[in-house]
Amino acid sequence: MRLVYGLTFAVAAALVVPSALSAQQPQEGNRKVAGGIMIPGWQGQIDDSKENAGSKLEDAKLEMVGSAMKVTTGPALVYWNPKNVATGNYTVKATFNEPQFQNVNTHPHPYGIFIGGNDLGTPNRTLLYCSAYGDGRFITRIFGPAVVNLNGRGEANPAINKAPGIGQPVKQDIAVSVTGDSVTCSINGTVVGTYAKADVVGPGKLKSTDGIYGIRFAHNTDGTVSGLTMTKN
Repeated sequence: MRLVYGLTFAVAAALVVPSALSAQQPQEGNRKVAGGIMIPGWQGQIDDSKENAGSKLEDAKLEMVGSAMKVTTGPALVYWNPKNVATGNYTVKATFNEPQFQNVNTHPHPYGIFIGGNDLGTPNRTLLYCSAYGDGRFITRIFGPAVVNLNGRGEANPAINKAPGIGQPVKQDIAVSVTGDSVTCSINGTVVGTYAKADVVGPGKLKSTDGIYGIRFAHNTDGTVSGLTMTKN
């Protein structure tokens, strides 16, 4: 009787496990892109994440194409020029173009602006980024001693442009502002998220909203960035 029960349980488990696995979305591995950083003065750092295990900075590409920066990932990462520093009250903005939505990934991936970069290039780096997805969502996140999601894994907003379909172009104008006691993310001219400075600066979060600013791209994403500028508020 015990033998029969054991065989029955084993067969049932064999049937259930594949079914459960098939219901999960397959993990999308990082592609490798030859090139590295091809814009003088710029630096980069890949995420410390399980998706980036085995990847390196040289598995993505940053280059100038005309007047725009072209980013092709590879691993998820940030790029910056150490000369680009913002302090006090300021706004950092840029235009992001995804020429072919989801051309190299199985689901939408975000891209955007980061601010408050300190200790970049080290395991102690801190920064805050606001990024848009081509399906009408955005995400605001802190990289510090831990990852802090300020609006979950992505929040929809009608101000964010949606690609007409896979392989179609989509553009987002993204700005991150520090004013007084708040940090705001605006996309296509509309404020989509406002966060108290007290909630983003402190132990386990940003060292400061003062710091280097730059751009952030998720893994397996192609896009261009133009008009990256900082103005004082």
